[in-house]
Amino acid sequence: MTLLMPEQVLDWVATSAGRLRCDWALAAGVKISEASRVSGVSARSLRHYEDEGLIVPGRFSNGFRDYCRTTIDRVLIIRSLLESGLPVRLIREALPGLTDSQEASTDTVSADFLHEVQGYRDRLAARIAVLSDQQAALDAYLREARRADL
Repeated sequence: MTLLMPEQVLDWVATSAGRLRCDWALAAGVKISEASRVSGVSARSLRHYEDEGLIVPGRFSNGFRDYCRTTIDRVLIIRSLLESGLPVRLIREALPGLTDSQEASTDTVSADFLHEVQGYRDRLAARIAVLSDQQAALDAYLREARRADL
């Protein structure tokens, strides 16, 4: 799976081909096992996405979930955004603008959403800085401990 940055997701949604679209023909919807196979997302994750309100699969007459191509394409966007580190809360806010419009563009993403993503990124950078300091302290400790052993 190619990890897309949020701006790349917008570019991807705006194109008709879509770089991550599945290379499979879908005449009708498919059950969860087939949706899992073609999307590369576990059935458990698909159920989780549904529980979180990120996707809404249809239902077959027997009650089984019915995944159409549009839903599976949406799953690919969700997966890419999750892999970029965004929390489900932010993805839920961004998805309507990313997947519901035919002409998605950078104008689709609200300023509030971008502010939230920037804040999330800044908090992540602060955590990385703390971890880097801790790593440097451990490296110094190990260097000193190895010198003492010699």
